[in-house]
Amino acid sequence: MKNQKVIRWKQRFINFEKSFKLLERTLSIQTPSEAEKGGIIQFYEVCFELSWKTMKDYLESEGFLVKSPKQAIKQAFHIEIIEDGELWLSALEDRNLTSHTYDEATIDNVIAKIRQDYFKLISDLYSFFQGKNE
Repeated sequence: MKNQKVIRWKQRFINFEKSFKLLERTLSIQTPSEAEKGGIIQFYEVCFELSWKTMKDYLESEGFLVKSPKQAIKQAFHIEIIEDGELWLSALEDRNLTSHTYDEATIDNVIAKIRQDYFKLISDLYSFFQGKNE
């Protein structure tokens, strides 16, 4: 059973890695058009979802029971997979916000947070799993 859970997080990591690279490339656009902003938000949403789900799968392979994104973030912080649990929870809130809003000012604000803070969180998590996957 444990072996299946290890396989599961490693499979999820493959998709997380793909979404991470897409987000990384899209964030390299310095002055994004409206459509490119939409791409940044969409790639962020997908990447964030896969980041917490990879965390969940990994935590379950380590024997933890996780049922929600908040639980995954809190447990990952507790065992030091991630460093800034509060910022991760803010990233989760903004991820949920972008799914339900089409306000340009809100989108621009979230994109700024992605560039300044959230991408670093996701990048650090990506590095953690990349190291575990070798």
